[in-house]
Amino acid sequence: MIDPKPATPSSQASGAKGSGKKRRFGGTEAQIRSALKFYKVMAYLTGTMLLLLCAELVARYGFGQYLFAGGTSALTGQPFGFGFADAEPPAVLNGVNVSVTVLIVHGWMYVVYLISNFRLWSLLRWPFLKLVLLALGGVVPFLSFIVEKKFHAEVEAELAANPQAPQRY
Repeated sequence: MIDPKPATPSSQASGAKGSGKKRRFGGTEAQIRSALKFYKVMAYLTGTMLLLLCAELVARYGFGQYLFAGGTSALTGQPFGFGFADAEPPAVLNGVNVSVTVLIVHGWMYVVYLISNFRLWSLLRWPFLKLVLLALGGVVPFLSFIVEKKFHAEVEAELAANPQAPQRY
């Protein structure tokens, strides 16, 4: 019969930050890297759409202008190409309101961004506060770029420091 031996500090994970626990991830390294890539793409897309949304809101509430594509000018009856027009009263008839389109697209992109946040957060088994920080990246201008860079580096460091953690199969 084999005698069980207590764990020694050398057999414990080096990246456990002194807690004495072995670091375990919720997926394989390939799954984590896939989630990280998905998160990175969504962070940049959502951040870009948020900046467009901010510019649109400044144009709408600061200058009373909407961005339109196509349609007919309400004042002259001539075709309207692409550009800003008065919001009240409507200066363009039957055109595509690009301002509202940016608003809707950013809203749906934020939902997909939250899904990418949850996927990364659950695979890495991070505390809930990190999920909140990831989610704030899609609503605070420029924060998605900063948060993405920080968490991307953190994930890479955790994967390098804990090579045994993703091997669960």
